[in-house]
Amino acid sequence: MARLLISTGEVSGDLHGSLLIEALKRQAEKQSLTLDLIALGGPRMKASGAELIANTAPMGAIGLWEALPLVIPTLRVQAKTNELLKHSPPDAVVLIDYMGANIRLGNKLKSLLPKVPVIYYIAPQEWAWRIGDSGTTDLIGFTDRILSIFKAEADFYAKRGGNVTWVGHPMLDEMVSLPTPEQARHQLGIKSGEKVLLLLPASRMQELRYLMPTLARAAALLQRRDPSIKVLVPAGMESFEKPLKESLDKAGVHGRVVAAIQADRLKPALFSAADLALGKSGTVNMELALHGVPQVVGYRVSRVTAFVARHILRFNVKHISPVNLLLNQRLVPELVQDEFTPEALAELAIPLLEDNKSRKLMLDGYKRLKKDLGDPGVTDRAAFEILNLIKK
Repeated sequence: MARLLISTGEVSGDLHGSLLIEALKRQAEKQSLTLDLIALGGPRMKASGAELIANTAPMGAIGLWEALPLVIPTLRVQAKTNELLKHSPPDAVVLIDYMGANIRLGNKLKSLLPKVPVIYYIAPQEWAWRIGDSGTTDLIGFTDRILSIFKAEADFYAKRGGNVTWVGHPMLDEMVSLPTPEQARHQLGIKSGEKVLLLLPASRMQELRYLMPTLARAAALLQRRDPSIKVLVPAGMESFEKPLKESLDKAGVHGRVVAAIQADRLKPALFSAADLALGKSGTVNMELALHGVPQVVGYRVSRVTAFVARHILRFNVKHISPVNLLLNQRLVPELVQDEFTPEALAELAIPLLEDNKSRKLMLDGYKRLKKDLGDPGVTDRAAFEILNLIKK
């Protein structure tokens, strides 16, 4: 039996972790290998068959100020994990995204359990950003293998001495056959002739506070211009449902929050029915692109965090959306910090809702993007590499 610890956090990490767990089970069955899967993750990973050490799905934050409420819960998870590593060490550890916590864990593993293989899957996007002039994490120093989801990422780490395998982007494995728009609208209760606007604000609690009110007010502006627009907001976690509904009500939006328990199942219908999405930057941008949904992206953090990032850490990126980062062009409109206003969002959204030329330009860009993401079978390739390391 091989004991495997998988560590991640936030809603997107929980999703990727669940997909990897399912692939690990498939690959282990092919190799007649019994797995004992333990995890720092969320409900999706638990449902896929991992034993949760702690639920880290609600524990994501960006910024110093935003992370303060999570300090004590994080210390408790770290203490629990340290006890497990000492008394019941795994045969290998897979780190998925969740940069701060996973880099700390990776460094600890190399000092405490130097013979245990450490694999990083969905690594920090250092090929696209820097802190300061050339700073990077010390990820290469504590990993035995980096399973890269972007070709540029693989090249970046390989040139710096990392042991890298490019597996491709895991969202390719989620490219299931979508229902027709007519079928999707029927499933969602949307009438013929009505337009569907998705709001996708949050995989972290802080994003509900900093992003959702602005997105909701933008949706209200669009509905005043075109009352046929119906707003749908899938909830990433059950705890998000109430604040999402409150934001819609406060902005005067006629819309519906899709309960977290239904959101994953209804995702194909939501993507198929959607005419446009307004949301945060992150994994969801890639999902929308792969499913052909035009989008406008925004992000905001606290003023304290923004000041520290700009003036002290000198954090600077050309783009915030993974779609734009990969294409190295501003295909998807982006609004950051003070630019992120309801009026600016609505102004960028209108052409994508009403102008076939604007929509076509974005959809053509999506097609170029897909060519750079590899081939389907990503999670099975990643699982195969992980199991091979365990067996060495």
